[in-house]
Amino acid sequence: MEGPDGSGKSTQIALIKEYLEQEGKDVIITREPGGNRISEAIREIILNKDYTEMSPVTEMMLYASARAQLIAEVVGPAIDAGKAVISDRFVDSSLVYQGMARGLGVDTVYEINKVAIGKYMPDVTFLLDLPAEVGISRKKDQKELDRMERESLEFHKKVAEGYRSLADRFPDRIKTVDATLPIDEICGIIKASVKDILSSI
Repeated sequence: MEGPDGSGKSTQIALIKEYLEQEGKDVIITREPGGNRISEAIREIILNKDYTEMSPVTEMMLYASARAQLIAEVVGPAIDAGKAVISDRFVDSSLVYQGMARGLGVDTVYEINKVAIGKYMPDVTFLLDLPAEVGISRKKDQKELDRMERESLEFHKKVAEGYRSLADRFPDRIKTVDATLPIDEICGIIKASVKDILSSI
């Protein structure tokens, strides 16, 4: 599940988990960065609002490191055991945030992350598309902002545009959903796509 900050990923993940379990699937939910002891420790560094001097390359490497540990410890074993994995963000976030918004380049970020990912790419990625202004407004209403959420509106606009560009680049895998729609409508769209995947397995 991908999308700009405030796009409603957590809500939809919970709903899709419930649906998959009703379909008899053993479901694992992960988040990035994080999802295990080491990756959560890296998350604390990445999102610490006091580390404003962090370079884009350091940020990219830290995200890739957290992802590598998550794959090795959680995602890989779960998929190999036949479980369904729903990830709150994955490599597309790095391609957009560091590759596009930070200006490191999509290809550069992808090459770094290929080692971390290995063979484990998502069957489908749902992009909850939302204007940057709306997403940041939602986050400000929820809690104290972390280092990434505190970035400028211009940065978050680059993120939103970057996701749309990535969806155009990988249309077979990335399914765009209008995140301004009512929650139940968004869930219905995602469920229909997931149902198609389940029927093809």
